[in-house]
Amino acid sequence: MPLVRLLRLWLLCLVLAGAAAQAGWFAAPAVAQEASSPAKDGDQFDPPDYRAWEKTATRAEREVADRETPSADYDATRGYLVEWRDTFLRAQGINASRIASTRGQIDALGPEPADGAAEAPEISERRRKLADELAELRAPVTAAEEAYRRADGLIREIDSVVRDRQAQELLRDWPLPVNPANWAEAAGALSEATLLLWSEGQEGWQSNEVQDGIRENLPVLLGLLAVGLLLIARGRALMEGLTQRMQDQASARGRKVWSLLVSLGQIAAPVAGVVALAHAITLSGLAGPRTAVVVEALPAIGFILYAAGWLAGRLFPKDPHQSAPLRLPAERLREGRFHTAAFGVVIAIDALRLVALPPARVGEAATSVFVFPLIVVAGLLLFRIGQLMLAHLRSDTAGDEPTSYRNGLIGLLARGAILIGVVGPLLAAAGYVAAATALVYPAGVTLGLVGLLFILQTLVIDLYGLATRAENDGRDALLPVLIGFLLALGMVPLLALVWGARVADLTEIWARFREGYTIGSTRISPTSFLLLAVVFSVGYGVTRLFQGALKASILPKTRLDQGGRNAVVAGVGYVGIILAGLVAINSAGLDLSNLAIVAGALSVGIGFGLQTIVSNFVSGIILLIERPVSEGDWIEVGGVQGTVKSISVRSTRIQTFDRTDVIVPNQDLVAGRVTNWTRYNMTGRLIVPVGVAYGSDTRHVERILREIAEAQPLAILKPPPTIAFMGFTQEVLSFEIRVILRDVNFSLAVRSDINHMIVKRFAEEGIGLPHIAREVWPPAQPENGLGEAELVALMNPPGAAPAKAQKDEVLKGTAAVHSDEDEDADGDDSDGDEGNGGTR
Repeated sequence: MPLVRLLRLWLLCLVLAGAAAQAGWFAAPAVAQEASSPAKDGDQFDPPDYRAWEKTATRAEREVADRETPSADYDATRGYLVEWRDTFLRAQGINASRIASTRGQIDALGPEPADGAAEAPEISERRRKLADELAELRAPVTAAEEAYRRADGLIREIDSVVRDRQAQELLRDWPLPVNPANWAEAAGALSEATLLLWSEGQEGWQSNEVQDGIRENLPVLLGLLAVGLLLIARGRALMEGLTQRMQDQASARGRKVWSLLVSLGQIAAPVAGVVALAHAITLSGLAGPRTAVVVEALPAIGFILYAAGWLAGRLFPKDPHQSAPLRLPAERLREGRFHTAAFGVVIAIDALRLVALPPARVGEAATSVFVFPLIVVAGLLLFRIGQLMLAHLRSDTAGDEPTSYRNGLIGLLARGAILIGVVGPLLAAAGYVAAATALVYPAGVTLGLVGLLFILQTLVIDLYGLATRAENDGRDALLPVLIGFLLALGMVPLLALVWGARVADLTEIWARFREGYTIGSTRISPTSFLLLAVVFSVGYGVTRLFQGALKASILPKTRLDQGGRNAVVAGVGYVGIILAGLVAINSAGLDLSNLAIVAGALSVGIGFGLQTIVSNFVSGIILLIERPVSEGDWIEVGGVQGTVKSISVRSTRIQTFDRTDVIVPNQDLVAGRVTNWTRYNMTGRLIVPVGVAYGSDTRHVERILREIAEAQPLAILKPPPTIAFMGFTQEVLSFEIRVILRDVNFSLAVRSDINHMIVKRFAEEGIGLPHIAREVWPPAQPENGLGEAELVALMNPPGAAPAKAQKDEVLKGTAAVHSDEDEDADGDDSDGDEGNGGTR
């Protein structure tokens, strides 16, 4: 079974790693420490030992003044200084509570009297005693602050000296590697190192003690050699087959996750074989001093080699169904796998060179010759990898399509790789070997780390999709994106180390970050911000819980309407958030009084720039307190009618009768004219205009309309409906039904029902509704361009009486619509639509 085999292989790797650790593979050499570090005491507020500090500081100052001090001594001294600095930083909190209490007592006495002013003797004496007590309490704090500044200054000086040395080393001109005169020295150094390793092995083999040890440990040695050679030879292929089987047998959701996890065995299995082989060589006793150093480095070199091969397989996969960061054809993917794995081989060979042929032993000329061909090969590989990345951009981006952020980053990395692939070998050929090494290898490792970041982000997305069973494997979810962003941030320190930053540089940045910054008399640190965030989050959560209890349990049992309940809940939310912010600021110990002047100046500018937003905010508070408009009201503002759905701090959302949302600024509801149809009650008046034909009995029409109005179920009879005879028009007799409804929200339905009843009753009573036919004059000209004479000839065939078009003759019951010129000439300003006889 694949899983059983996998567990067995992992168990074997763990056993071998434990054996290697027990044999001392990972033991660090002990270094004599001459400088003194601060004593660790259980009480961090005890005063430091300033005598020991003075000795350490004096020694550090001498080393800084002596520019010939080795860098290793600088690093050791810097470590002690960092410990002292942390101690002094903690010591600045000695007597903090008593100092604050004493200062509060002094402030309670009031300001000191001005010159010539008298003060009560007991107050003056008390002020003097408190001042002396405060000075005594501040003495250890002042000493700690002074020592902290001294330690920090020494650390900065050491960092400056080390950085200057690194810069000088990068710009140092080495012997030319292309000079044939240096080749003989390199060949001699290589021959000497080879002979040294061979002679150490031969001496060990001829030693009786070594032979006895081999005979005694022969079964273990044979087992380690067999396992090591087997894992090195077949471990990677076995894991590749197991990965493929996992892809074929696992579920659709878990296929990617399990295949990636199992593929890590492609690194673990052969590296475990290298560890076993190295442990066998060490256990045999054949390794001499130089051989032992090389053997100790073999596991790390093997890890580099096999990790590069695994990374090549994940970034340029053979399986077409596996996700890849670059969109390339199969032959380009094969080329990418080869170049990536080959770059790992180059790095592994260079690591082996550093161990077997150290520059201090073989000389600069030989080192330059050894490094140059590796730099050239690495530069060519970088150049080709950059071209592959550019080929992805050409295939993934259309001609007029804007470049995405991801492709833009890939393009930047590709051009950088191509540039470094050209510049690096040229620098090495010119003798700047250190600069070329500092460019070429970090560039390749950077590309590898970016590829590893892509693999990790893909794994996070797949794990999220597997856990939540989300569609699209969770690629559109927020949580995987945030985790991927954190992974990208975590890569920044690694990239800094790759490009030459020291661990001390990173720890110094972290120390500065923890220390925070001092603004006035207040120190702002990440701890303060964390405490502020925690307290505010707790206050915000309590506020939301209290709002939920009010809305669900307390307010429904009161007499407040829905709008009032919403106003109370919103008001409690605003007050709770403000209180949570104030409590959080006070808990974090942030003193914002020093920022009062700056805040006042900024508030003026903000007031001019954000006055509309502030006005809307204040208007929102007024709406919540005064409540002229509440949620659920039918209002009309700015020509918009609808129902109020929500009132927020800045705006109000109104849902129109077309089911569209209109966002209205709160200032318009407070400063503008607003019609609220349902604020205090639901009653409202409905007016229905009615037109009847001339000759109808107006009293009879009035009686019928009153019966129709009183028959409506929603009509209020006190006061009763009113039927008004409004007057005469050119076409109709105009009436209006005015009725008050119990619920104005149903006015449209009532209007429709009244119109239906009018049509029905008028038909039963024989009352006519006018139908007005309109004749448009002059008639429109036809498109074929026929004139008036031709039209008359067509309308009057031969033998028929000619029809005479008369402009002023209008049929009975019709209204003439004149052109604008005729209206101006006749002085008739009446509206042709007035009194159209339609039921409204």
